[in-house]
Amino acid sequence: MGEPDTILVVDDDVDIARFIEVNLKLEGYRVLLAHDGATALQLVEEHMPALAVVDWMMPQLDGLELTRRLRADPMTAPIPVILLTARGQTADKVIGLQAGADDYLVKPFDTLELVARVRSTLRRNQENREVSPLTGLPGNSRILREITDRARAGADFAVSHVDIDRFKAVNDVYGFARGDEFITALARALHRAVVEVGLPPAFLGHIGGDDFLVVCSPEQLKPLTTKAILEFQAASDALYDPSDAERGFVEVVQRNGEVQQANLVTLSIGVAIGQAAAGGQLTDPREVIAIATDMKSVAKKHNGNYVAVDRRSALHL
Repeated sequence: MGEPDTILVVDDDVDIARFIEVNLKLEGYRVLLAHDGATALQLVEEHMPALAVVDWMMPQLDGLELTRRLRADPMTAPIPVILLTARGQTADKVIGLQAGADDYLVKPFDTLELVARVRSTLRRNQENREVSPLTGLPGNSRILREITDRARAGADFAVSHVDIDRFKAVNDVYGFARGDEFITALARALHRAVVEVGLPPAFLGHIGGDDFLVVCSPEQLKPLTTKAILEFQAASDALYDPSDAERGFVEVVQRNGEVQQANLVTLSIGVAIGQAAAGGQLTDPREVIAIATDMKSVAKKHNGNYVAVDRRSALHL
């Protein structure tokens, strides 16, 4: 289990600050207290908290200016801020959000609402950090939660690990910029396939590099992977230089000067079929991803586009 998130609470009202501290500690968070903006900046520099809960009305350096200073520094700009205030008018909320606050809580507030907003802001910030800047798709934390949610929903599901074969050859011959175009082409192909299979909604995540993960119902698996393969094949063929596309391979110059031929890219897809566990007891969702990844390795042993499915009945999530 990892270290608890550190939350900075900034309020010149000692009683309110203490009230927030106690409730957040009860939820398992580590809490730092500051009663003025200057002290808060010092604690941020020393500890880099995961989130700051900041009162708007404070003497000298108020919460609004503190938030602006956090946003102005590239090192502290990613820290999410929940602004506390007695001002409940829409115009006041707009001012706070424009200053860079991520959320807004009006005093007096309910303890459950405070905890819920802290949790949701931390979760949203984690997901935003993991979103791929290249594809805009969610990353590993969101992927793990999606698989857990599917298992708890009580219906079977399929998890597919999608990977581009011979992607390194593309980067070696054409450079990383062209390689990124192949990755975005796969993201678009998978997205179209996810949309086309309809309901229940399938999920698409980006593990990193040329690796993607799709979660769908077992019935959606074949039409989804077929659509994705066809879409990607057409898009990737158009990304090659015409001469390479025509002859069906690229020439890769090795470090020793030897020239090797690499066939055009294809997709290897490894699939694990997950099943709802009896009594709602779930194993780690990483297990199903590991099985899908193993099946991807099996798929890579075959020529061309290939989908390898593991159907072991012992897999229960």
